[in-house]
Amino acid sequence: MGLSLIAYTDGASRGNPGESGIGVSIQDADGTPIDEIARFIGIATNNVAEYRAVIAAVSRSKELGVTHLLIRTDSELVARHLTGQYRVKSPKLRPLYEEAKDLLGSIPSWEIVSIPREENREADRLANEGIDQR
Repeated sequence: MGLSLIAYTDGASRGNPGESGIGVSIQDADGTPIDEIARFIGIATNNVAEYRAVIAAVSRSKELGVTHLLIRTDSELVARHLTGQYRVKSPKLRPLYEEAKDLLGSIPSWEIVSIPREENREADRLANEGIDQR
């Protein structure tokens, strides 16, 4: 059967670039919380923080033994990069994109969707909590 998980991800930057954090809320298919991440990542742009949040979510989901991962993010840019709808033009984002794609390639099944910010409040809260950890 396998393990299906949903990961809500968000990156926050106060200043862009500025002090940044990532937030991840991992749930099972029924919406039951499994794990969460709130981490300070230093000075970064919001897009770097968004990518770092996705990478953290995929890494943690792999540790949990995921076989299908649904990533829900309010970053349309990251979602469209990872689904191939947008080319990655930024040299700063390219290595993060490559890392995310490599990690996702090791999961049997995954998808990423862009959601409205209102549906991502928990990950946003965790990302801001991450900044406050500095």
